Amino acid sequence: MKNLSILFLIVLILNATAPMAAETKSIRVVTTLMDLASLAKVVGGDKILVEALVKENQDPHSIEVLPSYMVKLRKADVFLIVGMDLDIWAYPLRDGSRNAKLLTVDCSKNIDKLEVPAYKVDPSYGDIHLYGNPHYWLDPENGKAIMATIVDALSQVAPESHEEFVRNMQAYSQKLDEKIQTWQTEMAPFRDAKIIFYHNSWPYFVQRFGLQAANFVEPKPGIPPSPLHMTRLIQQIKEQGIKVIAMEPFYDDRVPNLISRETGAKVIKLPPSVGGTKTIEDYIGLFDYNISALVEALSN
Repeated sequence: MKNLSILFLIVLILNATAPMAAETKSIRVVTTLMDLASLAKVVGGDKILVEALVKENQDPHSIEVLPSYMVKLRKADVFLIVGMDLDIWAYPLRDGSRNAKLLTVDCSKNIDKLEVPAYKVDPSYGDIHLYGNPHYWLDPENGKAIMATIVDALSQVAPESHEEFVRNMQAYSQKLDEKIQTWQTEMAPFRDAKIIFYHNSWPYFVQRFGLQAANFVEPKPGIPPSPLHMTRLIQQIKEQGIKVIAMEPFYDDRVPNLISRETGAKVIKLPPSVGGTKTIEDYIGLFDYNISALVEALSN
């Protein structure tokens, strides 16, 4: 018994004097949009701490840049941006952070881009993006391409965790595949349905789910509707039997509601990003919400 007590004491002493295992440092990730943050969280798991700069119902085209954003980037390892000039405000933030080690990643690099202008763009065309329509995350298939880009980025910072990042991506990609099949089945009865959208945020979405963007409340992106444009929209909705006017929650709904009163078309609010309502907590939840809203509106 005495010998066992001595042995126990030796083990305690050795454990007390042994060097502490090095703590695993979390990768600090900052994103412009919550959609990128949601997908980064999936890929990085407990290896990362992630925060989005654009939150809730903010229009990503016009963000009030706060000094606190630079502070966040000063402490970050990875900065994930949408690119394609949507979050062009991100570059001055990155430069102002004076973080030499910050890895800035354009998540559009593996995307098949839509609506790339084949003409010289000038202000007369409205808010046209030089590199194509930047709302690519609204096709859930593109969510997989975004995750692949995030895997590469995180693996540059923590190469020892690369295989774990890949496993996380693959598991979520399988979930997305299953959900895409479900969403397409739900939308199948409404194939080629015409919808009036407020802003041209939805080309990737309508292409994936077989809808048509018949027109927009904005005559040109970022340009308020004129009385003449509203009159033409009202006529088009009546002639074509269009049932739905879809708009982002952060736009003024007075004009859509006026058009609705004149035509009977239903106004629905489709959040373009995670966090657009309190119930949309992640990337899959974004599509669950929007598909459900469209199915209900188009069924009536």
